[in-house]
Amino acid sequence: MRQRAPGDVYTREYPGLVRLAYVTTGSLAAAEDVVQDVFADWFRLDGTRRDEVREPAAYLRRAVLSRCTSWVRRRIVERKHAAVPALAPPSPDVPVQADIAAVRAALRHLAPRQRAAVFLRYYLDLPEAQIAAELACRPGTVKSLLHRSLATMKEVLGD
Repeated sequence: MRQRAPGDVYTREYPGLVRLAYVTTGSLAAAEDVVQDVFADWFRLDGTRRDEVREPAAYLRRAVLSRCTSWVRRRIVERKHAAVPALAPPSPDVPVQADIAAVRAALRHLAPRQRAAVFLRYYLDLPEAQIAAELACRPGTVKSLLHRSLATMKEVLGD
């Protein structure tokens, strides 16, 4: 028995997963690629295996976080061995409010795992236990990640 059609899950979850991947990687292009790859792999599962996934959203979030972690690690190695320094990201065409820009800048000061924890907690409003499952860590680690993230952001924001 099918719980949800894969196309419905894609339509519903894609935007949030891209936002999660963007917050984690800092690159919209990489975020879209990561999410597309995760969905492609999920669609390749035969119908029976895909139906065994009780919560597709949680399964897909975990897969996106895992791929984002790999992407960030690869970028760190690439930057370490690159002869030319990385270029600054292009400024957005649409002006944003000063507060939003300041928060985005503060998020860039966080490690990818901290950004993911902040996104899962304050954007998706997930409980600590579920964030721990998503990040494959203990709830106490989530509390620590969030505490340190907020402290860093306050320092950067000057609060």
